[in-house]
Amino acid sequence: MSELSNSDRWLALAVFAGTGWLLYLLAPVLTPFGLAALFAYLGDPFVDWLEQRGASRTIAVVIVFLALTVIIAIGLLVLVPALEKQLAQLIQRLPAMIRWLEGHARTILGTIVGPDTDLLNTQALIDMVREHGQEVGGVAASILTSLSRSGMVLLTVVMNLVLVPVVTFYLLRDWDVMIQRIRELIPRTVEPTVSKLAKDSNGVLGAFLRGQLSVMVALGVVYSIGLWAVGIELGLLIGMVAGLISFVPYLGSIVGVGAGVVAAMFQHQDVLHVVLVLAVFGVGQALEGMVLTPLLVGDRIGLHPVAVIFAVLAGGQLFGFIGVLIALPAAAVINVLLRYAHDRYVSSRFYGDAPPEEGGAAPPDDEASSDGGDEQEPQPERV
Repeated sequence: MSELSNSDRWLALAVFAGTGWLLYLLAPVLTPFGLAALFAYLGDPFVDWLEQRGASRTIAVVIVFLALTVIIAIGLLVLVPALEKQLAQLIQRLPAMIRWLEGHARTILGTIVGPDTDLLNTQALIDMVREHGQEVGGVAASILTSLSRSGMVLLTVVMNLVLVPVVTFYLLRDWDVMIQRIRELIPRTVEPTVSKLAKDSNGVLGAFLRGQLSVMVALGVVYSIGLWAVGIELGLLIGMVAGLISFVPYLGSIVGVGAGVVAAMFQHQDVLHVVLVLAVFGVGQALEGMVLTPLLVGDRIGLHPVAVIFAVLAGGQLFGFIGVLIALPAAAVINVLLRYAHDRYVSSRFYGDAPPEEGGAAPPDDEASSDGGDEQEPQPERV
């Protein structure tokens, strides 16, 4: 395969940079198209699966499209109001929980540093919670009120709500055709390499977006049902939060166990419910390690837990909340590129020994024969 010339490389770099700058300028307009492309990417394998079983492309797209619509509608109409209700309940109880925690912490600190300690002063935190609690409790109502006051913003939201499903449907229908057209535009000299990297990246992204998201939702359901079964009133909120942040290793279980134990002690004030909360998260971790992750994700992502934590922190530092969301998919693709670069480096002449005809070291026997002094000394020892 022939290499690209320097001018071709600079041209490709300029096109790539110009495309990135154009996408940055058009980001507000491209948001609904980006969401539609994400939904189409998630649904395309299921459309292909239905096609392989005899369904036409249009019928398969309609089935997958309706399934995605139902899932999103359930999430928006059922789960969001329930989470908002529990969040409002948490805000109302938070001052009492803070005072309860402060009292127990003072008791523990009193046995260590003396009864007159004043290391904990949570009144300012309680005042802040009371001041902003009502605002947090009515998030959905506040959003709807603000939207109704601005006609332009409301029009934009309505247009996006209409655009996303329409664009998703057409992208799902023509996804394979568009991928083939993009592949045909790649220069023939680099098409095999680009296609291989794209295939590997697609496998990694598919494993993360479909597999890891499924694991997160499944863990959220398991934690929520388990906490509800053992009598934790805020079980839905704690369980879903713990499940949705479980893409960072151990973070979901640590946050869930901490919040669940505090809620159990504040609500029931006994050891039994604390043990039950620990059992719920123990079962969830066992299911994640032995069933959910091997079944839904497998070993295709290939990111070390330390790399996952670093990617999330780096993405948040560079791009805020959006950076946290795209950190792991971007890190997975970068990992594919690094593996390819590693393989190229190991197979290069720079890594291996230079051949003798290019100035490398001669074989040891030739070196011995060219140095007469070193050859004479061992002779008496052989006799």
